[in-house]
Amino acid sequence: MNKVLKEFKLSTWSIHNKMTVFVLIGMIFLAGIFSYQSMPREAFPEIVVPQIFISTPYPGNSAIDIEKLITRPLEKEINGISGVDEIISTSIEGFSSIQVKFDFSITPTEALRKVKDKVDAAKSDKDFPTDLPADPNVQEMNFAELMPIMNINLSGDFSMDQLKEYGKYLEDEIEKVPEISKVDIRGIQDKEIEISVDLYKMEISQISFNDIAMAIQNENMTISGGDLLEEGIRRSVRIIGEFKSAKEISNIIVKQEHGNIVYLRDIASVNFKEQEKQSYAREFSQPVVMLDVTKRGGENLINASTQIDAIIAKAKENYFPPNLNISKTNDQTNDTKTMVADLENSIILGVILVVLVLLFFLGVR
Repeated sequence: MNKVLKEFKLSTWSIHNKMTVFVLIGMIFLAGIFSYQSMPREAFPEIVVPQIFISTPYPGNSAIDIEKLITRPLEKEINGISGVDEIISTSIEGFSSIQVKFDFSITPTEALRKVKDKVDAAKSDKDFPTDLPADPNVQEMNFAELMPIMNINLSGDFSMDQLKEYGKYLEDEIEKVPEISKVDIRGIQDKEIEISVDLYKMEISQISFNDIAMAIQNENMTISGGDLLEEGIRRSVRIIGEFKSAKEISNIIVKQEHGNIVYLRDIASVNFKEQEKQSYAREFSQPVVMLDVTKRGGENLINASTQIDAIIAKAKENYFPPNLNISKTNDQTNDTKTMVADLENSIILGVILVVLVLLFFLGVR
């Protein structure tokens, strides 16, 4: 009776081609190491949700007017988009917010494009407000870019203007890092011109608020003067009328009648001061200038942190004064490094256990 030997062809081929198998194992091993090294490392996984947010500021208007003039026209256009699951809108005094949820068959990029097209269509309507301080802001929901990966704090025996200058320098340098999406500065406010008008003097001079606004607007204007041909070279001519100081604004002529000139300084006081505070930054109960660093979705957190540390070290050496204190808080890098280290230990331990189990059952051959 003849015995029939059964064999697994792949195993037989591997036994007769050991060198080829070793080469393939080596290639797979190297490809795995390369993939692991290039894999993004971040504290939380990237979650892709097709949600779009539309925010529109319109200061000085009630919630009813915001809903009537902005929210409803935008909702009407957005309702015509296919794939929309739900629309949630909120209208408060001076601000409109709309959240558009799509089904998961629509990618966030496609959803963003469709919503932007509809917002542009709503803006082109003749009844849509044309005096908005800014166009409606349309952005997609990206959880990776909602929270900053770290806060960089600047403090020391310096004025807030000096700390702001140092913060602006770091902001410009850090935003050059490819992995970084944006850097926001907190704890300082922009400057603004405050014109405090004396109503009694206005009434005596028979001047209205519109007269003051028009006088300032007409003086603060840069006009193109066309081209001038000089020695065969055509040069552009500009008449610059921008203000450079609060004193120039106070010297504006608001009214001139029968030889009587009324300057802005005669009926108002002009001051250059900080805007109303909208954010505060503290470290150990002391005011600081804080930079919120936000990473792009899907980028490597550890690489970004390493480059930021190099930028800070270079700035300390070449630009910042030695008594400027720089610290980092809420840094997600340390937790991410710990998780990566735990993962690597688990991988190594798993490989060792697999090898030991195979040796125990198969032995050394």
